[in-house]
Amino acid sequence: MTIRQVRTVDYHTGGEPFRVVPEPPAAIEGATVAERRMFAIGDPEVDGLRKLLCLEPRGHADMYGGFITPPDDEGAHFGVLFWHKDGFSTACGHGSIALAVWAVQTGRVPRDPSGVTTVVIDVPSGRVTLRVRTEGERITGVDFVNVPGYRLAERVTVATSRGDVVVDVAYGGAIYAHLDAAGAGLAVTPEHYSDLIAIGREVKWALNDTEYARHPVDDRLSGIYGTILYDDLGDDEDGNPHQRNVTVFADGQVDRSPCGSGTCSRVAVLAATGRLVPGRTLVHDSIVGTRFHARIVEELTAHGRPAVVAEVTGTAYRTGEHRFELDPADDLGTGFVLR
Repeated sequence: MTIRQVRTVDYHTGGEPFRVVPEPPAAIEGATVAERRMFAIGDPEVDGLRKLLCLEPRGHADMYGGFITPPDDEGAHFGVLFWHKDGFSTACGHGSIALAVWAVQTGRVPRDPSGVTTVVIDVPSGRVTLRVRTEGERITGVDFVNVPGYRLAERVTVATSRGDVVVDVAYGGAIYAHLDAAGAGLAVTPEHYSDLIAIGREVKWALNDTEYARHPVDDRLSGIYGTILYDDLGDDEDGNPHQRNVTVFADGQVDRSPCGSGTCSRVAVLAATGRLVPGRTLVHDSIVGTRFHARIVEELTAHGRPAVVAEVTGTAYRTGEHRFELDPADDLGTGFVLR
């Protein structure tokens, strides 16, 4: 690699890291963010930059981040390419929330004196809108409004090492398989961490190349991005569904947050089954106890399917700023990963 130094600003959203790269020191070609993602996947320089920032010793197996790019047009403030240890993803809700906080804190998007600042971001799956709520200088929350989500398949049987399990498949900017953890003899708790990863990977790879994982119109969005394992905790005192989940995405990577785009996919499944209706809120917890709230803000048809637009509420916090370097004499180069 020719890259010697790169600056990042790091955040976490519900415990899940997000490494913002405001000025990626590599040319990322393409007219749209979706095109730039495909370029990045095949370009050694851009992919090398991803590895440098994500893999050990500068990152870790569960690291996440994004390269800031120009937007597709003047309707958005900027674009982003999301990345993780295995490549470049189509969507990232927790990353979008972090980016909205970053944009307001840095002044890239001027703070609205009304207390609600709108940030519009082009991501590979489309255009997303975020509303950053503030009280004075303090950010009190972020509402993430995603692209439309919908169920692609229901009650699909998958053979696993823990026996046959039944999953739903749904799109929420990325495609997820949804598995009741109890159906695999598990619970979404840290004690089951390794087993949750193992079966999450099994389900993903069993379905990834099947018709269940095909996007209706854009094959660049096809494939199972992750498996959402969930515990249904019933309804809260206000009649809102309460669930706990862990999203095992890419190849065994674990989202510490309740997962932004995964929550939107979960909303699509719950809407399809009638468990979540407009006016109610999904209380969605993570494996580490952090929480998002999600609701249906629009019912519509997308690609001939009943669909919903989900709004997910959370927030992000800055954890530090870094200037990473690559010594040309370093035998480890852009790094390594043990999982």
